[in-house]
Amino acid sequence: MYGLLLGLLVLDGILLSVVILLQSGKGGGLAAMGGGAAATDVLGGRQATTLLTRTTWATGTLFMVLALVLAIMSSTSTVPTSVLEGVAAPAATVPQPVLPGADPPVIPEGGAGEDEGNDAPANPNP
Repeated sequence: MYGLLLGLLVLDGILLSVVILLQSGKGGGLAAMGGGAAATDVLGGRQATTLLTRTTWATGTLFMVLALVLAIMSSTSTVPTSVLEGVAAPAATVPQPVLPGADPPVIPEGGAGEDEGNDAPANPNP
């Protein structure tokens, strides 16, 4: 049902675009292009404006109604779920307390806390 209404919305949008482009505005529009008198014979002058105006209102109304119905259908069709619902929580690691008198952790040579490329002496005051 949703796919059918979505297809109708797309077709209605295309039809609405064509009808709007066929209307003659202040610059003549696309209705004036296409052969001069032949365009007036086919579209009928003033009647074409009335027909095109009514068609624009009808397709525009249908477009808005379909868009509203599809918005309501898409918001009520699924139950809201969390994106984190299926993800297992990571095991919390509890830090071990530092006991007085215990040996401090050993930092390997060139490890964290040392500046690499620092040629300054360790004790600047001899």
